[in-house]
Amino acid sequence: MTAGPSTSGSPQAPEELVLAGEFETPDRARWRELVAGALSKTGREVRPEDAEAAIATLTDDGFGIEALYTAQDAPGVATGVPGLPPFTRASRPEGHVAEGWGVRQRHAFPAEADLAGAHDVLMADLEGGVSSLWLVLGEAGGPAVGSLPTLLEGVLLDLAPIALSAGRDTPDAAAALLRLAGEHGVTSALGGSLGYDPLLARTRGGPALSDGYLDAMVEHSRTAAADHPALATVVADGLPYHEAGGSDGQELGAALAAGLHAVRLLTDAGLGVDDAFARVEFRLAATADQFATLAKLRAARRCWDRIGAVAGAAEQARALRTHAVTSPAMMTARDPWVNILRTTVACVAAGLGGADAVTVLPFDAALGLPDDFSRRVARNTQALLLEESHLAHVIDPAGGSWYVESLTDSLAHAAWDVFTTIEGAGGAAAALDDGSVAAALEETWSRRAERIAHRRDPITGVSEFPNLAELLPEREPAPADEHSGGLPRRRYAQVFEELRDRADAAAQRPTAFLATLGSLAQYTARLSFTTNLLHAGGIDVVEGPGGTDVDEIVAAFREAGTPVAVIASGDKVYAEHAAPLARALADAGAQRVVLAGSPRTSGLGPDDDTALTGYLYTGCDAAGLLTDLLDLLLGSSTTEGEPA
Repeated sequence: MTAGPSTSGSPQAPEELVLAGEFETPDRARWRELVAGALSKTGREVRPEDAEAAIATLTDDGFGIEALYTAQDAPGVATGVPGLPPFTRASRPEGHVAEGWGVRQRHAFPAEADLAGAHDVLMADLEGGVSSLWLVLGEAGGPAVGSLPTLLEGVLLDLAPIALSAGRDTPDAAAALLRLAGEHGVTSALGGSLGYDPLLARTRGGPALSDGYLDAMVEHSRTAAADHPALATVVADGLPYHEAGGSDGQELGAALAAGLHAVRLLTDAGLGVDDAFARVEFRLAATADQFATLAKLRAARRCWDRIGAVAGAAEQARALRTHAVTSPAMMTARDPWVNILRTTVACVAAGLGGADAVTVLPFDAALGLPDDFSRRVARNTQALLLEESHLAHVIDPAGGSWYVESLTDSLAHAAWDVFTTIEGAGGAAAALDDGSVAAALEETWSRRAERIAHRRDPITGVSEFPNLAELLPEREPAPADEHSGGLPRRRYAQVFEELRDRADAAAQRPTAFLATLGSLAQYTARLSFTTNLLHAGGIDVVEGPGGTDVDEIVAAFREAGTPVAVIASGDKVYAEHAAPLARALADAGAQRVVLAGSPRTSGLGPDDDTALTGYLYTGCDAAGLLTDLLDLLLGSSTTEGEPA
């Protein structure tokens, strides 16, 4: 604060400004005591010295995320400055301040699509703010490669970079794009990516790549090095490892190995090491875990710089170019509108993390081909972040954050461990062939799948807060991937969405009876929790009359005509009334009698719950329970008013 005006007419020196002068200096020991006190109110007795560990989060990569970071937690490594090694802060000194990151919209039209209409869609996107086009063609599941001139008619190739995904037709697609560029006199300004992936058959399945594919990759890389310095020819694709269920470190480590594999192929064919490094573009997933995504992109640049330095590449050749794609694995088919929130957070993270190009998948991507509205929402998401929120106006805004710097360092080391393990197995191709990569991804997926099944990783609109009455948008089916083999493609919501699909396909909605016990105040919380969980499996509920009259509750159960009953109330009520009600429901024909509550707190003794078939509580195996109930309900033959 400063002193008030002098009344004597002489100037008065301002007092020293102390922003936190009225507050005590924070003490970490005191903070630990407060954390321990807060935990004790939840029933967790923790010593103050153990408080931090009690609320830390362990990642799938094996390192922890603390609840509090201070200057002492910052890694002892230099992050450098933007545009200089190790490029942690940005690949270019100016970042994306001038023009923003590339807004790269993905287009996967059906093979039989009307080309004129498809061309109109591309032009509408470009006019609406898209600055780069990602085209799926030919063998990858889109229009024939020969349609490229029609699709790109009127597109200014010197202003709009083109990224290709054409599978085994990539040589023809790349030749067509280069031919178009030559016809329009576009050379050094041609950007984007030709989309060669020498690991394609191993990660996505299908027949092995031909020698002609690899020869064309080398030849087009030579052409790009000579005439199109801004053009990438090879993609080091991290999405297959991400979609297989891998962690951030596994995705990044495998992508680094894929990038080095491509560099080796190019240098073995005679390209200089600088030209080979400059031809690789990384494609990485951006998820709704904002800080993890941001740190992954920063760690990617640091790790690639290290690989390039060891390989003898010049500094600027080691500056990683990154294409971030909002995670296909996190997208849901149920309540797809929530995907708009997921992709917005992911886009923010990708932009702040320094991605050179960002693709926001339309919110209906899991339902099929996007329509005009969903494509508009996808591109406008980026337009709002760039033009109204000005996210690109600050280079590496998270730089210097103790948390972000620590997370970046931890993730870089985790990815490096994966990368060196793959290299120790003989490189990316050998590690994919011997199954070691797939086995590591499967192990991580098993842990993730268990958390999803137990709803420890909640999915809004699917495993949490589902809407049984929702009407899903109707979309044309997306082109199917007919290849077998490769790494599996998974979506996190799939286990619950398959249950919903089973329930929706039934002639009559499967239902469970909620045997509410006691007063409304006593059972409301468990009633809401149970209804939410059952709806996640597509099971509707019939609510009982409440109270403690067993005969009245059993009569309502009989009238509901379902073999499933869930007892819902508070633990104090359970101690007196749950056991006799469970036995009465079982005697009345209930084949499943489930208690809404934990066996540890219900107050029932070992001889009191013999009629119970399970418990329904926070952290239970919700997917397993719902599967069992649906197996019974959909396999039952019931008549209205009679139990199965």
